[in-house]
Amino acid sequence: MEEPLMMEVKTVDKPDERRDFPRGHLEALHLTGLDFAVATFEPGWRWSESLRPIAGTDSCEVHHNCFVVQGRMRIRMNDGAESEVGPGDVFVLPAGHDAWVVGDEQCILYDFAGEMAKDYGKAKS
Repeated sequence: MEEPLMMEVKTVDKPDERRDFPRGHLEALHLTGLDFAVATFEPGWRWSESLRPIAGTDSCEVHHNCFVVQGRMRIRMNDGAESEVGPGDVFVLPAGHDAWVVGDEQCILYDFAGEMAKDYGKAKS
């Protein structure tokens, strides 16, 4: 017998969990087949300063599929390639990068890749 199809709806206003880290936080929603994250980074946030000690890696090793809601972020890949993203931008970012907030406005990203909602900002065990 087949399982009935079920619609699943959650709101970003009521995340399943929140993870705080220096100069930012992440709110995660866990749905069947999708882990979704809302990441908020404050001015002055930089992955290599705020999250490297938590992740225990030299660069961010999380793949991201993101939509920028607010603010600006600069991204540098391990090979030296750089780009800047801002409001309305959608981007795919492979593992192996550093990133930092540009300017004095917080940067808010929606991440659909799943890895961010599962592991980002959690210490490696």
